Amino acid sequence: MAKTTETCGELIPAELETVDDNAIMRADFIQELLPSAERTALLYHLTFLSLGGFPKLERLIRDQAIETQLLFGSSEALLLRCVGMSSNLVTSLFPMLKAAVEKNKPVLAVRYLMKAKEWIADIITQVDDIVKRYDKHNASVKTCTSDVYQEQAETKEKKEKKSDEMKGLEDALNKLQLDLKRVVDKVEMNENQIKRNTDELNSFIRRFQEEHCHWTVKLLAFFIGYPDAMKQPTAIALDRAQKQLDSEKSLLRNEERNIKTKQLDLQLQLANCKIRMGEIPNPDNLTEVQLCLTQIQQILVDLKKFWEKVDAILKTLRDKTFAGEEMVDMEDMKYEFIKSIEDAAKYWKRFGSSCQKAQGVFSVQSKNAYKFLEINPSSLSEEERKKQYLSITAKLKKINPDPPAVTP
Repeated sequence: MAKTTETCGELIPAELETVDDNAIMRADFIQELLPSAERTALLYHLTFLSLGGFPKLERLIRDQAIETQLLFGSSEALLLRCVGMSSNLVTSLFPMLKAAVEKNKPVLAVRYLMKAKEWIADIITQVDDIVKRYDKHNASVKTCTSDVYQEQAETKEKKEKKSDEMKGLEDALNKLQLDLKRVVDKVEMNENQIKRNTDELNSFIRRFQEEHCHWTVKLLAFFIGYPDAMKQPTAIALDRAQKQLDSEKSLLRNEERNIKTKQLDLQLQLANCKIRMGEIPNPDNLTEVQLCLTQIQQILVDLKKFWEKVDAILKTLRDKTFAGEEMVDMEDMKYEFIKSIEDAAKYWKRFGSSCQKAQGVFSVQSKNAYKFLEINPSSLSEEERKKQYLSITAKLKKINPDPPAVTP
């Protein structure tokens, strides 16, 4: 059995561990990256669950999620190209190049060498492009995170303003209630006074009429005229007081109606304010969004570094592959040239194998990983939101489990 050595959790044949001063040539350039695509999809889903009531942010983050999907798809496709090119170099082009050199056909050998240069230059250009795309996309997600912070601050401010407005309306209604009680009490006092005054006036008229019912008084009244009770000073004073009380009652009733009208208006304003307050989403939900986007940013940074390392390795492999190209038409150096190509083939084989293993970093296992983008997060009930939240966090822990507890 071939001797093996463990590097970053992977078993690598010992014969491939060629000693090289350039550490970047080691096969462990692909570190133990988590299945980033799977984890990122779950983080986006977790983000969406907190976006109910934030349609602007929903659109922004949906766009970022779609761009991330496209970027991961391009990354996976590019890794496949790296695998395919490495395989074509090792199994096809390098053997033909060696055969051309062995048979002393330098023109054909140079043609194969140029073809290898073309393939490698093309793949390096594509890797350079993907590094730029990661850089650009990460900047876009960072801007989106800033938008979330701003939206949270603005929402908190709106909620505080509405809260102050509600308190102002409630205070005004409480004051009107006190004013109304004061007016109602005055109306009650006024009505009691009116009743007493009316009773006193009626009592006076009754007594006056009783005094003037005797036949002698009636006989006298026949000659001098029947006296009018309401023309008596007491009745006049009581009648004047009655009119004053009626006038006060009318003013108090008007004041009562005005207060009730104001109350109704303020109650409607308060009801509308409460409705609008209820329409303002909870800004605390955006804290979860910020945390998820920050983690997504870190994943993008790590993957950008991954592709920068791939880029550096490709350029190093290119230099190794063509280190002896000037010997291609030297018949006396053909064995040295062939040896350099054979060494390069080992590195390319190892590179292709590593790229194949790294392919899982960018692939999403579930076909419905981004199905949540089709759902309006505002339509989810609190129960459904919590159910999905628990399911997603469980999946995230499964991908990146908590470290085991240290036993003393």
